Amino acid sequence: MSKTSVNTLDVLYAVGGVISAPFWARKQRGGWSERFGNTAALPAPRRPRVLLHAVSVGEVNALRQVVPVLAESCEVVVCATTDTGLKRAADLFAANHAVVRYPLDFSRSVAKFLDAVRPDVVGLVELEVWPNFVGACVARGIPVGVVNGRLSARSFKGYRRIRGVIGRTFRALSFAAVQDSDYAERFLAMGVAKERLSITGSMKWDAAKIEDGVAGAEDLARALKIDRSKPLIVAGSTGPDEEALLHAACPAEVQLLCAPRKPERFEEAAAAMPECVRRSKPGSGRPASGRFLLDSIGELRQAYSLATLVVVGRSFGDQYGSDPIEPIALGRPTLIGPAVSDFASIVREFEGAGGIARTDRGSLAADLARWIADEAGRAGLTERGRACIRSNQGASARHAGMLAEWACRAAAARTCSGGSGDSGRG
Repeated sequence: MSKTSVNTLDVLYAVGGVISAPFWARKQRGGWSERFGNTAALPAPRRPRVLLHAVSVGEVNALRQVVPVLAESCEVVVCATTDTGLKRAADLFAANHAVVRYPLDFSRSVAKFLDAVRPDVVGLVELEVWPNFVGACVARGIPVGVVNGRLSARSFKGYRRIRGVIGRTFRALSFAAVQDSDYAERFLAMGVAKERLSITGSMKWDAAKIEDGVAGAEDLARALKIDRSKPLIVAGSTGPDEEALLHAACPAEVQLLCAPRKPERFEEAAAAMPECVRRSKPGSGRPASGRFLLDSIGELRQAYSLATLVVVGRSFGDQYGSDPIEPIALGRPTLIGPAVSDFASIVREFEGAGGIARTDRGSLAADLARWIADEAGRAGLTERGRACIRSNQGASARHAGMLAEWACRAAAARTCSGGSGDSGRG
């Protein structure tokens, strides 16, 4: 096992953890032993080994297409940070691939983790450039870089303030494969060398599953007692105040189902929709009210497939938007509000293709009524949106090819230098 001494960052992390304890301790988290690097050692690799790190559910889902392509030539290990991300990774990949928890960025935790996993190359999904982790990979000769990279204007503003500290980590990246030119400019500004930067598109387009029906959707409708003869607006990943906004704007005789992004907001959302039927409480509410609350995890896709019209949440306040790809892939006409900075490039692609409609707080009620009444308009929106998805697919194969090349090169170098599956990276 590698011996790693405590560094300045470790001290800062420890102090920060103590100060912020009242905040993070409010939410129950599991896997603390693994968070400190106590990962069960994986068997020695028989092929080049790629470690893919995805923070939470959204990043894990983006790997659905890249993992099987990459597995044709490499061993794949998937790791995640959050409990929900780890569960999703296990559901998707554990049958065929190792799934582990990403460690906290303490130097000893990182060292133990890398000793256990022994990757030939590391791909950090979207943006997870922790200094100790990247530094440890570099020290061990493990190429590490960003795949499906994105750096929003908001995140860039924060990173730029601490560029003197974090810039060294960006400069240490072996590669950065980013989604679009805006992100590329920000990665360059943070210190990534131009020759290590490439624009490869977004893997989220590839993760989109275009289908007209979803198993379990009608069961969900029956459980909630949704009237399938009436129009239904589904608002997915809603944020603070949006349930009340949608409740007030929803046209008469149109049903509304809201699915809050965060479980801790379920009670607040229920209060904003009087007499709503709650998924978690059979027999609750009054179905005739036409208001439904999806206070469960993992059923949003089924809800989307029931919709006459979808509204993308976290786009009417200060929450920076949510991903509109899934409902559009399911053939559901989709509206989104003005706040979309976290998904700006995706929304821009849809808008350019005429595959999504924009709205805001002032026009929401009128826009909902107009689109509910315009069946032909909804059909056109759906058709153009799906065409946009198809035209943007292919990034997963590009990322898989790049990662496989890095892994094979690193594994060959390790073999030539006399290393083995049990040494040379630990």
